[in-house]
Formats: sequence, structure tokens, C-alpha cells
Amino acid sequence: MRFGYFLSSEEYTPQQLVEQAKLAEKAGFEALWISDHFHPWNDAQGQSPFVWSVIGAIAEATDLPVTTAVTCPTYRIHPAIIAQAAATSAVLLEGRFTLGLGSGEALNEHILGQAWPTAHTRLDMLEEAVDVIRQLFTGEVVRHEGRHYTVDTARIYTLPDEPPPIYISGFGPHATDLAARIGDGYITTSPDQELLTRFGEGSGGKPAQMGTKACWAPTRDEGVEIAHRLWSTSGLPGELAQVLPSPQHFEQAAELVTPEQTGEKVACGSDVEVHIEGLRPAVEAGFDEVYVANMGPHYADMIAAYGAEVLPALRESTA
Repeated sequence: MRFGYFLSSEEYTPQQLVEQAKLAEKAGFEALWISDHFHPWNDAQGQSPFVWSVIGAIAEATDLPVTTAVTCPTYRIHPAIIAQAAATSAVLLEGRFTLGLGSGEALNEHILGQAWPTAHTRLDMLEEAVDVIRQLFTGEVVRHEGRHYTVDTARIYTLPDEPPPIYISGFGPHATDLAARIGDGYITTSPDQELLTRFGEGSGGKPAQMGTKACWAPTRDEGVEIAHRLWSTSGLPGELAQVLPSPQHFEQAAELVTPEQTGEKVACGSDVEVHIEGLRPAVEAGFDEVYVANMGPHYADMIAAYGAEVLPALRESTA
């Protein structure tokens, strides 16, 4: 099992994300996730840099593999442009790049004024987008006229020696089945054993990644306060995260989430055992790679503590 650090683009500046990547490598994390958003989930998070610029900086700053977790190649950015961005990232990272893709959220994808479609249509668009990207990864001239996208004699000239693998995110059975069918791997943020098994059986055992968050702070109470103030939106149920269009809508909906609920779901404070147990469900579910992000300002302390105590304990338990 590989343990990685999750770079949260919604909360940190580009410089802080690069700093975290360097700290994570020094502490013994083995890989990086990075989120791709146009908006943060709420105004308190306060950031949302362009992920492809940050990946370029990370490529110069560390030797760790990087996965986008995840990019939506259907609305805000055409799949042909995603293919070019991914190819360049793979070149800069010398093959250590994985393109994580998903069907997106209205929060980020509605900004050009297009109507937000049903989940079925979004998955159909994602499947076609993956096909377009893979065609362009061949380096051949691509002509494509599909249900959702047109590509007119396009060719990518800057390509890595091998095309980057494409992992697909899935939070329900239909998306998980699509990931198993068209993806080189699977991405999720829940230690859902049923969905992981479904993906494994449908894909023939392709790799699966899971990401989660923790809040390192001097005390548990401070950690809960930080986690709730910045990330209470993570407690919203069902499909709300896919359909709400603005940070303000998320803030309104998150008023239904209590600090107690946040504290029950997030490993908060500086008790190492709490953080070890926070990652235990992902480890025991059997994911190949587990990524963890920090919430709030104490990321340097969190990364150091995980490198010194949390990750060694988990590695020993999986040996």
C-alpha cells in the first residue's frame, strides 16, 4: 500500500501547495493528489489556483508522482485541451503523472453558462471525453465527431514516452461501473467496501486510490472548529455536492451540518492514535493507495507527525 499527500487547491495558495508537496516528500509520503477547482467549496476556504500551473511548479520542486483528483474534462475545459495539459504534465513529471478524471460538479462547471445535465448525461460525456483524450495521446491527427464533442484535425506534439494512465472517480454504482470499464484505475473519497469490490470485480483488479482529510491542531477542540469552519460542506449528503452551483449555496446547505457531526467524521487534534484510526478504514478496505489532506493552517506539523508516526504505524500494520 502506498501513502500519499492530498494537496487541497480550494484552501491554499499556489506557493503553499508547492511547499506542502516538498514537505510531504521530505516526510516520506510517496505520492501526491491535487484537486482541480474553479471555485472553493465556500468563501472561508478562499483559494482556487489553476491546477495545471501548480503541477508545473510541483514538477520542478519534487520527484513525487502526481494524480489529479480529479479533473472534469467535459464542460469548463474541452477534453482536447485536457489532453494537451495532461501530456505536458506527464513530460514535466517524467512519466510520474496520472490523469484522474470525473464527471464534475456544477460548482466548477456551470461558469460558462451551460445547463447542468443529469448524472446519466454527465457520465456519457465523460466516457466520450476519455475516448477523445486517448485518441490525442497517440500523437496522431485526430478527427472526432461525437454526440458531445468535435475535434477537427488536432494533434498533440509534446507527448511523454508513454501516455499517462487515466483513473476515473466513482461515488455510486454507475460511475464505479464506468470506471471499471474505461479506466486504468479508480478514485474515490469513501472507504466503501461494496463499491471497491464492485470496481475490482468489474475491472479485473485494476488499482484503486482513496483520499480523505484530517485536521491537525494543538487540541481536538481547535481542530473541530477549523474543520467545521472550512470543511463543513464535506458533510452534505447525497448529490448536493454535484448540483449546487456556488460557494454561497454550499454555505447555506452546510448550516445543517453541526460541529459535532464534523468532529465525528474528521480526525482532529494532535493525538497520533486518533489520526492512525482515522485512516484505518481506508487501509482495511484494501485500497492500493491512500491519500490524506490537512485542513487548516497547521499543515507543516501535520505532515511532520504523519511522516514520523502515523504512516510508519500504518505501514507496519499492513506489512
